[in-house]
Amino acid sequence: MKVLIAIDAFKGSITSQEGSRAISLGIREVCKDAEIVTVPLADGGEGTVEALVQATNGQYYEKEVTGPLGNPVKAIYGILGDRKTAVIEVASACGLPLVPADQRDPLRTTSYGVGELIADAMDKGCRSFVIGLGGSSTNDAGIGMLQALGFRFLDEKGEEVGWGGQALRHIRRIDSTRAHRTLQECRFHAACDVHNPLYGPNGAAYVFAPQKGAAPEIVRELDEGLRNFAEIVRRERNLDIHAIPGAGAAGGLGAAFAGFLGARLESGIQLILDLIGMEQKMRDVDFVITGEGKLDDQTSMGKAPMGVARLAQKHRIPVIALAGTVVHKASLNETGITSYFSILNQPMTLVEAMDGRVAFDNLRSCTNQLFRLIQAIRCRKTL
Repeated sequence: MKVLIAIDAFKGSITSQEGSRAISLGIREVCKDAEIVTVPLADGGEGTVEALVQATNGQYYEKEVTGPLGNPVKAIYGILGDRKTAVIEVASACGLPLVPADQRDPLRTTSYGVGELIADAMDKGCRSFVIGLGGSSTNDAGIGMLQALGFRFLDEKGEEVGWGGQALRHIRRIDSTRAHRTLQECRFHAACDVHNPLYGPNGAAYVFAPQKGAAPEIVRELDEGLRNFAEIVRRERNLDIHAIPGAGAAGGLGAAFAGFLGARLESGIQLILDLIGMEQKMRDVDFVITGEGKLDDQTSMGKAPMGVARLAQKHRIPVIALAGTVVHKASLNETGITSYFSILNQPMTLVEAMDGRVAFDNLRSCTNQLFRLIQAIRCRKTL
């Protein structure tokens, strides 16, 4: 029997690596001779660097960069096994957890550190980039990142506008003459699972800025800045960055990557599955086990388990999905998941269920029981 384990992290509880180990143990307790292939996953958000570095035998790098408040922070990114592709999570340089709750202010926070990570990877020879958008503390439309890469954003006096979302409404001209020359040799792929435009009621400011510390009046100011920035880009670069699906991702970093670096904004899980060659790994597999912390409507809209399930369905491989919480939806079965199960085995609080040791034991125990049933059915068929 050959089993492929491809799960996302149970966020706040257990990593995809530890979860994979728990499931492997549960299988081995029943089927000692099973061939088990583990492929830790992420969907373009937290854990993307770890998943891709491990899947490709890559390497981690630590770089001190400018944090979202302008102070130095240590950020980690990865270079994949091909030694040419860097994978960067923007949250490592400008993530919300890097800003104390009482200092969160997207008028001030900058994405400058993201550009510093890109520059460092270019200096190491990388010309291909996978960017995980999401989790940022910023609403600066990516101008901080672009400033770190040599772009200059000038006000009506010809002076640089500074950092943060507050700078956007003052931009009157863009100077690209000092942009890092190596950028012309680079290809960018951005994992982006939202389709928000840059500004307006569904844009970066109104949808995402409140959770980053913006009061209603600040949201309006940020939205005005995003509108101004889009208009300047339209005038000077003949490009409508506002209308690009996903432009509003990560405080407008989606717009910066697509409009200035020529990035493709792609489904996070599909991008990752392609990079790690998941379809190839499914050859001769009897069962696929996938999962995440919660299976619900969001899962069906392109999260990691659904990406895995659709590939498995293409090859007619049964898929078992495991989760801490399951909101019962027929759509999960209709799009490739053969059967899904909650790993909880008794009433408990959310805090208890999310304890890493409890989640590990529950994953192992649930898998053990499932494979006892599978083994019994297989044995009966051979009689």
